Amino acid sequence: MTDIVVTLGTWNWLIAALVLMGLELLAPGVFLFWLGLAALIVGIVSFAIDWPWQAQLLTFAVLAIAAVPLWRRFAQRTATPSDHAFLNRRADALVGRVFTLDKPIVDGRGTVRVGDTVWRVDGPDTPAGSRVKVVGTDGAKLTVTAA
Repeated sequence: MTDIVVTLGTWNWLIAALVLMGLELLAPGVFLFWLGLAALIVGIVSFAIDWPWQAQLLTFAVLAIAAVPLWRRFAQRTATPSDHAFLNRRADALVGRVFTLDKPIVDGRGTVRVGDTVWRVDGPDTPAGSRVKVVGTDGAKLTVTAA
């Protein structure tokens, strides 16, 4: 086995790059791609200069460790704002809106109807039919104050 590694030399990095990038296709997560890219860069540089395997391995490690944070920074900067900012966060979309209490708030708990959905609310004791303003959320529970 070691004879194959020694015989292939620089090609080991290119084979490793292809294997890692191929595994990324099977298990996507944009992580193995960067390891493959680091291996590809080390392989290309190894064709240009003859350097010891220790330096190659160290360069691969540095590139692999640096690639992921650099990609995250780049991806956050180029992210486009979503048309659906509150997708999967319906309660957050209700903050600032005013509703009529469906059931009174007793001992800090009550309900409010929003469309065809009944939401649990927390807030000061208030009779049913009163107007309340949503000031915060806690999971599927709304925090309200008198409007």
